[in-house]
Amino acid sequence: MSDAEAEIRHKEKMKKVQAAHRKIVASKTGEKGLVIVHTGPGKGKTTAALGLAVRAMGHGMKVGVVQFIKGAMKTGEKAVFDAFPEQIEFKPMGEGFTWDTQDRARDTKVARTAWDEVKRMLNDPAYGLVIADELNIVLRYDYLPTEEVLEAIAAKLEMTHFVITGRNAPDALIEAADLVTEMAQVKHPFRAGIKAQAGIEF
Repeated sequence: MSDAEAEIRHKEKMKKVQAAHRKIVASKTGEKGLVIVHTGPGKGKTTAALGLAVRAMGHGMKVGVVQFIKGAMKTGEKAVFDAFPEQIEFKPMGEGFTWDTQDRARDTKVARTAWDEVKRMLNDPAYGLVIADELNIVLRYDYLPTEEVLEAIAAKLEMTHFVITGRNAPDALIEAADLVTEMAQVKHPFRAGIKAQAGIEF
């Protein structure tokens, strides 16, 4: 087969793929506020959620971010988002990892305060996207009941998108979500002795 023949065959094949794809896309007409869960042991759950925040801001949405664990350290994303106070409310409300605080009662109280902020945002039509970063960690340690999160999902405004991140998402939350992505860890520099670095990890 000559190069010209291969090119013709390729174009014909791609035209068929394009037509099939357009037909599928045309059949999807629904629109709703999505419940999105980023979970799994791999890196990138918060990073993906904050990428969505930037995308939403680019489309003129107001975004609310509540961080349940982070808050004890300065992060690059907060420095950026603080420059856009009209478009994003970025609230790191945690006090560090649970193994650092070692105070269940305090962790539960902090989680409750952060969750109240999430519920406020979910009930405010001004927000197009609300992110509860590391909420799954809070649920795993029973600082909040999963049932309460499911109730908030069921009651949220119809067009509000809601993103929940963190390892070990409970099965009931996965079932309630519209989109679930599990980050798999294939390789991580920490195991090779590389510490968390500014601009990459925080």
